Amino acid sequence: MTDLANIPALMAEMGTRAKAAAAELAFAPADARAKALNEAADAVWARRDEIVAANAKDMEFGRDKGLSDAMMDRLMLDEARIEAIVGGLRSVAAQDDPVGSVVTEWDMPSGLHISRVRTPLGVIGVIYESRPNVTADAGALCLKSGNAVILRGGSESFHSSILLADCLKEGLRKADLPEDAVQLVPTRDRAAVKELLTMTDTVDVIVPRGGKGLVGLVQKEARVPVFAHLEGICHVYIDKSADPVKSLDVVLNAKTRRTGICGAAECLLIHRDVVETIGQGVVRALLDAGVDVRGDAALQAIDGVTPATPDDYGTEFLDMIIAARVVDDIDGAIDHIRTYGSNHTESIITEDDAAAERFFQRLDSAILMRNASTQFADGGEFGMGAEIGIATGKLHARGPVGAEQLTSFKYLVTGNGTVRR
Repeated sequence: MTDLANIPALMAEMGTRAKAAAAELAFAPADARAKALNEAADAVWARRDEIVAANAKDMEFGRDKGLSDAMMDRLMLDEARIEAIVGGLRSVAAQDDPVGSVVTEWDMPSGLHISRVRTPLGVIGVIYESRPNVTADAGALCLKSGNAVILRGGSESFHSSILLADCLKEGLRKADLPEDAVQLVPTRDRAAVKELLTMTDTVDVIVPRGGKGLVGLVQKEARVPVFAHLEGICHVYIDKSADPVKSLDVVLNAKTRRTGICGAAECLLIHRDVVETIGQGVVRALLDAGVDVRGDAALQAIDGVTPATPDDYGTEFLDMIIAARVVDDIDGAIDHIRTYGSNHTESIITEDDAAAERFFQRLDSAILMRNASTQFADGGEFGMGAEIGIATGKLHARGPVGAEQLTSFKYLVTGNGTVRR
């Protein structure tokens, strides 16, 4: 490996090796890629004690750095979470292989037969912060889709990520695939990120996973195309025809299950007709659960609700805090989400089919839900095994980015001495 003191040379070498590995991985047999993932899963489980010990170092680093409780939760690995990582690897391995699959095909009057087939993107750079499981998720999805990956984990998850990347490499070795298909940037130096963002000769796409600061930096400075979401400002709207039990269950889960993930609800909207009934019950339940509810004037009558500021309605708290307000009708909820949302995930609680249809038609977030917690905004919960991130843009990938979304396509055209007249 190149001297770590020379970051540009280090990153250039990694890019060159990744591009060579991607060229080989793209036509590797599907069963070889699946074997690599299953072998990696075996390695992760066999080395779980080492991974927990490495994670303890990361947790100490995070505490010294002053990470919030929510961020520390994202960073922590225990045996149960490692078991989930193993399950994710096996789940991705078991999925249908996207590479080479025919999207559609047709015949032309000219005599040509045309098919559109999936093909890997090439080399993917993944830049992420505290969550070490992203190392396994991103590596698995890139391998499944025939892509090489350069992983740049956060400084907090450095030791955990090294071991998880080693397990992926072990899987590649045992499947006779190029180890350079998975590379972890071996330094915490932020200069490596800036280099990665400009490696247009060897990197085909960048996927950032982290807070607003990281994603904003990537979107601002990248010369390589980016799949990203800037913030997860997710809303839950309680409609006038909402079921009270569903409202209580969904809102509490959406806010409190895990506050530090991008699918956590950050704003609660309540139809004026149910403020005194369902709305009061849900707000009181949030307060009882320890949530800081920041409400408008109509909700401040509830004991414990603190006044919301205008900025609260556009904030991704990633904590036990939720902004809340009353709206006159479903269109008021839609207008609020259009104004303050981040095009990530929104949920409507309603028994009215027409209201749900209006909500779905008139909002353009990547994920829209009915009577379901926003915490389901996750590739694993969408049947993808894992996700490399949530994309809120409108080009190529949108919503959870799984293996299929990490492919492009090419056209295969067959003739029989066919010439154009």
